[in-house]
Amino acid sequence: MLTIFFYALVFGFVFCLSPGAVLAETLRRGLLHGFTPALLVQFGSLVGDAVWAIIGLTGIALLIQHDAVRVPLTVVCALYLAWLGIRSLIDAWKLPESDDAPASTRQNALAVGAAISLANPKNIVYWGALGSALSGIVGTTPSHGQTLMFFAGFMLASVLSCFLIAGLVNLLRQNASPTWQRISYAACGLVLIYLAILAAQGI
Repeated sequence: MLTIFFYALVFGFVFCLSPGAVLAETLRRGLLHGFTPALLVQFGSLVGDAVWAIIGLTGIALLIQHDAVRVPLTVVCALYLAWLGIRSLIDAWKLPESDDAPASTRQNALAVGAAISLANPKNIVYWGALGSALSGIVGTTPSHGQTLMFFAGFMLASVLSCFLIAGLVNLLRQNASPTWQRISYAACGLVLIYLAILAAQGI
């Protein structure tokens, strides 16, 4: 069981700390509003991660890969990422004033994180692969207890990553000059638009 938990921790950290749409949006909102909105984007993404984890670990991923589900999901993902990317480029052009986030902004950050994660069709592939990896780790079809242990390890790594990433983004916000903030916004925008193009190519 400890081996399964350790593997899950490693997979969780790799998944959460890898560059992508959630990380880019976390950086954008963290530079604008600070630690809490950055953390809420991360927390929101956990909703999607948990849903995809359940889908991948229970084998439902095979059903969701049908074109009738995959194509609309991919279109939504591409459009949403493109919209976020354009917003980030606008922020780079006209640097917004940093302030403390009101309650509505915090709720929006949580929803955005969840939407990015839920709409990302790449998560289907990732969690389908992890389901197979778990079978390889245990050498047979995993039991319910082993699956729950793997899920717990992954989600623990995800929660720890949320605080780590939000803390680093807030540190950058406190020390970055306006020029570096513009560069960060522009980089986030380009990454998001690039990811939108990649998503669209998967249709």
